[in-house]
Amino acid sequence: MSKRRGTSLFFTFLIGILIWFAPHSESIPIKAWHMLAIFIGTIIGVILKPFSMGALSIIAIAITTLSGTLTLDETLAGFQSSIVWLVVFAFFISSGFIKTGLGSRIAYYFVVLFGKRTLSLGYSLLCSDLLLAPAVPSVTARTGGVVYPVAKGLAKSFGSDPELGTQKRIGSFLTFVAYQGSVITSGMFLTAMAANPFLAGLLTEMGYSISWGQWALAALLPGLISLIVMPLIVYKMMPPGIKETPDAPAHARKKLAELGRLSGKECLMGGIFILLLFLWVFGTYFHIHATVAALLGLALIIIFEILDWKDIVNESSAWDTFIWFSILIMLATSLSRLGFTPWLSEQAVRLVGGMSWQGAFAILALIYFYVHYFFASNTAHVGAIFPAFLMVAVSLGTPPFYAILVLAFFSSLSGGLTQYGSGPAPIYYGSGYIEIKDWWKVGFVLSIVNIVIWVGIGSFWWKIIGLI
Repeated sequence: MSKRRGTSLFFTFLIGILIWFAPHSESIPIKAWHMLAIFIGTIIGVILKPFSMGALSIIAIAITTLSGTLTLDETLAGFQSSIVWLVVFAFFISSGFIKTGLGSRIAYYFVVLFGKRTLSLGYSLLCSDLLLAPAVPSVTARTGGVVYPVAKGLAKSFGSDPELGTQKRIGSFLTFVAYQGSVITSGMFLTAMAANPFLAGLLTEMGYSISWGQWALAALLPGLISLIVMPLIVYKMMPPGIKETPDAPAHARKKLAELGRLSGKECLMGGIFILLLFLWVFGTYFHIHATVAALLGLALIIIFEILDWKDIVNESSAWDTFIWFSILIMLATSLSRLGFTPWLSEQAVRLVGGMSWQGAFAILALIYFYVHYFFASNTAHVGAIFPAFLMVAVSLGTPPFYAILVLAFFSSLSGGLTQYGSGPAPIYYGSGYIEIKDWWKVGFVLSIVNIVIWVGIGSFWWKIIGLI
């Protein structure tokens, strides 16, 4: 065991043990206190990373069961969640995009169409990400595996390379726009990021629900406005040295030529994707659950041999997500079921008592957003504090669905604050195109802009479409 891993593991268990044996309120059942210790220890482990998230989750359920905090059946309940299986199926579907090359082809097509100027080149990357987002629940796979290589290839084709000290010619702008775009698109669809279905699963356990169509419709207008405004701000604050890119379409055509003609499997993959979008949007009218629609899509992918069973078995990211996702849902919902989350919400209500719900919720929402400076994972952020913040907001008189929408979208948008804020962030930062001071400065400005757009314009939009 490395020294760093040993130190991280020590602090993870130390924090858990301190909480386990700390004095606690008599109004909280002892099992709820023990569950809190296990949960906080797991979240700290996710942040410090002594082991992978999946390994930490296995350790957590072993402690949960052996300590008698939960029974074995209660501990394994998360593996039955339909939301968990929706994510797993969507991971397999996204593999079809990558294996067939359809994802990269879509990205290069947009570059051909819109890539004659640096600013429009940035928008072409956003269009690719937006089109793929509904069917690719791993933001790391989508933007890190499809969009990022396109952005990096384009930057280097214009001689913009950190090793040459020319990163600001065009590369800094393209990579930062691509990353910040992924933060926005991840919030626009229930299936665009693993943390979103996790959040939806927590809602179900709390007695609320949000459908795929409701999520997408609520995010449509504020999301599109953010995608339009964000590149303009980055362009102003991180101006590229190259403003015109007449050679970009030629570079993209070369890459498309290397991909060859559109294959039959790519056409089939595109058709299945359209079918899935239809069922996710209108499935409720046909009594087809989103998870059932995803299962149908995966079955078609297997039937038409876009993926074979070996591809399914070897999709380690999907199975890894299945394990930690199921366990985190179980830990977070058990906190509520055992009585800790309701108790915490009562204490918070007492602290802000006397304030209007609008003022109190504004404070809660801002804390929820900016506390992400202390998280390196959207999923960890959601699991650690979303249920408690939602319960407090509702207890203060905030309309439940309004609170759900704001906190759900903030769960994604807050990932743009730092170079470690979400899965693909280290990939973009590791490219060397963006300095930390630029990331934090521009990221903070964009956070304010996104909050104004999603809460300000979003609130009017949600009223117009009848969601609140």
